[in-house]
Amino acid sequence: MKRAFYALAGFTALLVVGLFLLGYGYLGRHEGPGQVTDRALPAAVLKAAEARSIQAAQRVGAPATQILFGDLHVHTTFSSDAFVMSLPLLSGEGSHPPADACDFARHCAALDFWSINDHAESLTPSHWEETVESLRQCNAVTDPTNPDVTAFLGWEWTQDGSTPDNHWGHKNVVLRGTQDEDIPTRPIGALQPDGDIVVVPPLVRAGLALLFRDQRTLDFTRFLEENASVSACPEGVPVRELPANCKEATRTPGELFDKLDEWGVDSLVIPHGTTWGNTAPPGSSWDRQINRAQNDPDRQKLFEIYSGHGSSEEFRDFAAVTEELDGTLVCPEPGPGPTGFTPNCWRAGEIIRERCLATGESELTCEERAVVARRNHIEGGRSGFRTVLGASVEDWRDAGQCRDCFLPAFDYRPQMSAQYALVRKDFEAEQPHANRFGFIGSSDNHTARPGTGYKEVNRSEMTESKGPRAGAPDLLGNQKAPEPYSVSLAEQPSIPFADRDIERMSSFLTTGGLVGLHATGRDRDSIWQALEGRHVYGTSGERILLWFDLLNPPGEKADARPMGSEVEMNKNPRFRVRAVGAWQQKPGCPEASLRALGPERLHDICRNECYFPSDVRKKISRIEVVRLKTQQSAEEPISDLIEDPWLTLPCPAGGTGCVAEFDDPDFASSDRETLYYVRAIQEATPAVNGQNLRCQMNDAGVCVALTPCHGDDAKTDYEDDCIAKTEERAWSSPIWVDPVPRPDNTRHDK
Repeated sequence: MKRAFYALAGFTALLVVGLFLLGYGYLGRHEGPGQVTDRALPAAVLKAAEARSIQAAQRVGAPATQILFGDLHVHTTFSSDAFVMSLPLLSGEGSHPPADACDFARHCAALDFWSINDHAESLTPSHWEETVESLRQCNAVTDPTNPDVTAFLGWEWTQDGSTPDNHWGHKNVVLRGTQDEDIPTRPIGALQPDGDIVVVPPLVRAGLALLFRDQRTLDFTRFLEENASVSACPEGVPVRELPANCKEATRTPGELFDKLDEWGVDSLVIPHGTTWGNTAPPGSSWDRQINRAQNDPDRQKLFEIYSGHGSSEEFRDFAAVTEELDGTLVCPEPGPGPTGFTPNCWRAGEIIRERCLATGESELTCEERAVVARRNHIEGGRSGFRTVLGASVEDWRDAGQCRDCFLPAFDYRPQMSAQYALVRKDFEAEQPHANRFGFIGSSDNHTARPGTGYKEVNRSEMTESKGPRAGAPDLLGNQKAPEPYSVSLAEQPSIPFADRDIERMSSFLTTGGLVGLHATGRDRDSIWQALEGRHVYGTSGERILLWFDLLNPPGEKADARPMGSEVEMNKNPRFRVRAVGAWQQKPGCPEASLRALGPERLHDICRNECYFPSDVRKKISRIEVVRLKTQQSAEEPISDLIEDPWLTLPCPAGGTGCVAEFDDPDFASSDRETLYYVRAIQEATPAVNGQNLRCQMNDAGVCVALTPCHGDDAKTDYEDDCIAKTEERAWSSPIWVDPVPRPDNTRHDK
C-alpha cells in the first residue's frame, strides 16, 4: 500500500513539473513545412523516360503512349503517428515535413505524380495552410503544361471502430486543384465511435513531455499542445460558415461525402488498408458500406489494393471470430492443411494451455484456462494479444494470417477485401448494386517518401517498421513476464501506444505500391481524367507496364475498351492483356539527383539510393485472370462467386514482355453481371519482408518455427532488411460486363 502511494505521488509530481514546463513554453516549437528544392528534373531525363516507355509498349504491340506512375498515399511528420515514429526513442530518424516529400518524389523516386495525405485529425489550421503552400511550391518548380512531377493536395480520413458495427476504416481524400476555390478551408477528419476527435489528455501530454524531453529537434510536446488547442467545429453549421480555427470532422463516410458535396470541390475518396487487423476489429466486413448512404460512387471510384502494409485483394472463407444466433462471439477452430487459418483467439488458448501444462497442472485445468484465454482474446478485439502476457512473436506462430495470399496485410480480415467488396450486393436498394472500384497501389509511407518501392533497401527508412530502441521504456506493453493464465484487458493498466501488435506487424511491412495510369498527357487534368475514368492499375512497387482491354465491345467498329470500363452486351467477351517487366535498378543515384539535392540532402531523404533504371527489364512469368460474379441474392455464398485464378496464361520464357488473349465462353449463357481483372506476375526477386514471418512448415502444414522481422532493434538489427524472394505484380482495374437488359428493363441477376 505504501509503495503504491509513493509511486502515485512520484508520478503526480512528474505531471505537475510537466504541466509547469508546458505552460511556460519551455518544451517544443512549431514544426514548419520545410523548403522545396527549386530544381525540376531536366527535360532530357523526361524525354529519355518517355522514349523508353514507348519502346516497351511497341514491343508488345500496345499504343505508343507513356504510362505514368504515382503514389496517392503519403504522410509527413505533420501526421501524429508519423511524428511519434520519427522520434529517436522509437528508432526514428527525425522530422520529415511536406517539402521532403516533394523532393523525394521528384529526385529520389522520379515519380510522375503524388499526393499528400496527412491524418486530418492531427492537422491544425496552421499545418494545413503550410501544407497547401508547400504543395504549391512543389508544383511551381516545374512547367504546368508538361510537368516533371504533379503534386496533389489531400488528407486521410482515419476512423478505427472498436467493434465491427462502428468501424468504417481509413479513406484518402485527394483534391483535383490547388487554387483557393478548389480547396476546403480545413481538412475533414473522422470522429471516433464515442463521437470525439482524438486528443491526448493534458496529464498524459505532460507525462509524454517528460518522457520525450531529450528529443530535441522533434518538439513533440509542442505538436501535442497545438493539436489540443484547436477545438471541434460546431455541428449543424454549413461548412462555409464554420469558424476558421476549428477541426471539422464526421462520424461516418456518408457524412464525409455530404460535407464534400457542400464544399463542391472536385475530389476522389479512396478506401485503403481495409483488411488490416491492426485497425479493423475481428468480424469487420464491407456490408455496411455497400449502400448509398455510406457510398458515393462518383467520388469513391478507386480502391487501394496494395500498400506498405501489404495486400487487401483476396477473399478467403475464414473468420477471426464467428457469431452465434444470439449474437455471442465464439472462437472458431483452426482450418486444416497448409492453407488453413488459425484464429488468434485459438492460438491464445493454446499458448496458455502449453504454459499451464508446463507447470504440472492437469489437462482439465489447462483446458479450462484455454477456454478463458479464448474468451478474453475475443473481448479484447484487435488488442486481444495483450491478454496473453509476455507472449513473443514466435509464440503466436502464424495465427491470424492468410497463409496463401500474396504479401497479405497483418491479421487479415477477408470480408474487408477488394474481392468481397466487388461481389457483395446491397439488396435493400430498389436496384441492387455492388461497388465498382478501380485498383491502385500506393505506399502509405510515414517519412515523407512517396514511391519507396523502386528498390528493396533501407527497411527502417523505406517501410513503416519502427519499434523501441534497446533499453527504451516499455511503450508497447511487451516487457511482461509470461504467466500460465490469461489476463483480461479490464484487469490491465492502459499503456501508451500498446493497443496495436506492432511487434508482429513488423514482419508484414513492405516498401509499398504504386499507381500506374494510362493518360493522354503528363499534366494535372490528364492525370485526373485517367483516375476518374479508372484507367489505372496498382503495382506492388515495381514499375510493371500493363494493358488490359475488351476487344469486342458492342457497336459496329467500336474501339477496344480499356481497364475500368463498363459495358452491356449479350455476346461472349474477348480480352487482350499485355505486360512488360520493370527495369532492373542500378545502385546509387543518377547524377541529376546529386546535382539537385547535394550530397547531404541526398543522404538524408534518399538514403543514397534512387530510382536508377538499367537497360535490362525483369521477366513477366505469367498472367492470372480473375473472374468475379456479383451476388444474385444476399444468401449466395461469396466464395462461390470468386474464381481466382480463373485462367493462368504462361508468358514466353525468354522475353520480358507478354501478350495474351482470352474469352469467356460462359458469359452469354450466364445472364449475370461479371467482372474480370488480371494480374501480371513478375519473376521472383528479393524484397523487404518478401516472405513475412518466414515460417517453416511441418508435414501437416503447420507453422512450427519462424524467423520474424522484429520492430525492436534489440531483436532485429535495423541494418537487416529481412530480404526474401517474392513475385512482385501488377493488378489491372476490372472491366465490368453486364448482360443487356430485357425489354421489361430487368436482368436475371436483379
